[in-house]
Amino acid sequence: MKKIEAIIKPFKMDDVREALADIDITGMTVSEVKGFGRQKGHTELYRGAEYMVDFLPKVKIELVVKKEYVERCIEAIMSTAQTGKIGDGKIFVTPVERVIRIRTGEEDGEAV
Repeated sequence: MKKIEAIIKPFKMDDVREALADIDITGMTVSEVKGFGRQKGHTELYRGAEYMVDFLPKVKIELVVKKEYVERCIEAIMSTAQTGKIGDGKIFVTPVERVIRIRTGEEDGEAV
């Protein structure tokens, strides 16, 4: 089992969710986050004063999937979230040792 975390632009969230649903991924956790990398933020004008916006709004998607779904998930996220511009985001894949569904006690593959 693997955990996939994807940080993407907020306006791409619906497209990514639909692409994941198309490959039968139905469970995910989504958080609104802020961050920056090479994009480094931008300046904005507010009431005549210019100020720096360092942290940009992003969306973080977290999925735990069986190993055989990892490449399909990555491809679905990449193909829908990619704009070709700086700030498209990142995907992190890490191993998951154990998953337990609290309601039923099911573990690992059955719990996902």
